[in-house]
Amino acid sequence: MNLNSSPSKRHLLFADIGLFYAAAVWGSTFIIVKAALEHIDPITMVAYRFLIAGSVLLVFLIVTGRPVFEGWKRAALLAGIIWTLYVPQTIGLKYTTASNSGFITGLFVIFVPIFLRTLFKTKPNRMEVLASVVALIGLWILTGGMTRVNIGDLLSLAAAMSYALHLLYSDKFMKMKIDPYVISCQQFLFVGIYSLITVLLFDLPLSVGNVETFGVVLFLALFPTLSAFLIQMLAQQIVSPLKVSLIFALEPVFAGIFAWTVGGEELLLSGAIGGSLIFAALIISGLPAKKTVPAKS
Repeated sequence: MNLNSSPSKRHLLFADIGLFYAAAVWGSTFIIVKAALEHIDPITMVAYRFLIAGSVLLVFLIVTGRPVFEGWKRAALLAGIIWTLYVPQTIGLKYTTASNSGFITGLFVIFVPIFLRTLFKTKPNRMEVLASVVALIGLWILTGGMTRVNIGDLLSLAAAMSYALHLLYSDKFMKMKIDPYVISCQQFLFVGIYSLITVLLFDLPLSVGNVETFGVVLFLALFPTLSAFLIQMLAQQIVSPLKVSLIFALEPVFAGIFAWTVGGEELLLSGAIGGSLIFAALIISGLPAKKTVPAKS
């Protein structure tokens, strides 16, 4: 596809489907990760999942003859942001509930327009701001908001801010036509290295625990990390960051769907209402903003 021209409807559809897939895969991880943390240190888990994902993609880069080291400084920046997303979020899951973590992490939908305005000097239109607010209300209803605030919740809030920053910097780099495969591989390896250094510095356990936990780490490496982040990068070449954030706000919706279907949990009315509001926010974001008509002199 020629990025100098406007993307076709077919490319936009494929990008949206890919982003929905990423949100669905990430939504499946909250309960899985929380259970696995009984057998593996959270930072060790982050190190292994990203090193595995980066190594797999590195083989692909070498086989296809892509420049492995090109633009590594940008990847190092993205990796630092991801590290401050996953390490606080994973540690936070040890101290807070999965629902609290899901809601607080979902607050990135509000941080995206705030950071767009303050850091990237881009003013979202009224419909985009309204969509973010509607999505936030949907998240509150879906997850039940916060119960009691603890250290896990504060760590999840830090993760939400990093989530928004990573999305926006990824958008900036992808619009610069940087190879998404190269920068994805680089950022995965950097996150793994940052985490491994942290593990060694603080003398944290390197053990996985058991075969089931290793299976969880492998799943996290190949699907929520390798495939989902790579698809995000590819999609952000043509999709606006605010639309990406609203699709990713469906992450707790998919988490609820997995809990209802696979986990056998009861489907609650609040979940249906909250999920519907987030879908409504996506529709609102695509509506044209009303332009102000200048007064006649």
